[in-house]
Amino acid sequence: MAEKELFTVSLNKAMNLCSQREYCCEDIRSKLASWGIEYEDSEKIIEILIKENFINETRYASAFVRDKFKYNKWGKVKIGAHLKVKNIPGEVIRLALDDIDNELYTKFIRELINGHRRTIKAKNQYDLKAKLLRYGLSKGFESSLLYEILNDMEE
Repeated sequence: MAEKELFTVSLNKAMNLCSQREYCCEDIRSKLASWGIEYEDSEKIIEILIKENFINETRYASAFVRDKFKYNKWGKVKIGAHLKVKNIPGEVIRLALDDIDNELYTKFIRELINGHRRTIKAKNQYDLKAKLLRYGLSKGFESSLLYEILNDMEE
């Protein structure tokens, strides 16, 4: 296949992918690399996709935050870390995470912790709190919020 033809086919394929769901630059870059597209060409394709609004990192980050919070039940720490791995700018990550309502977020953590509390066998209150804290941290919730919620449970 001629190089220009490969470029056009890859661009159309990437446009098709981006029209079906949100992708970030890093996702498309790795897809293009797996298709055998050279770095310079992949950067040109990404530039075109951004210009044509097929890729929008802000839109991607907002969708990622919303989905991971709602469906995967992840906390802000874990979501932010995954976005950082995808080379999303820090300011975009912060703005996307700020879209989560703090009252809803705290209520959600309480419900998640209380639901998990029923499934845990613990020797004493200290052991129970430690297990719940580890669970909350593994889901990506902030330790300060978890301490506050676990201390409220005790009373």
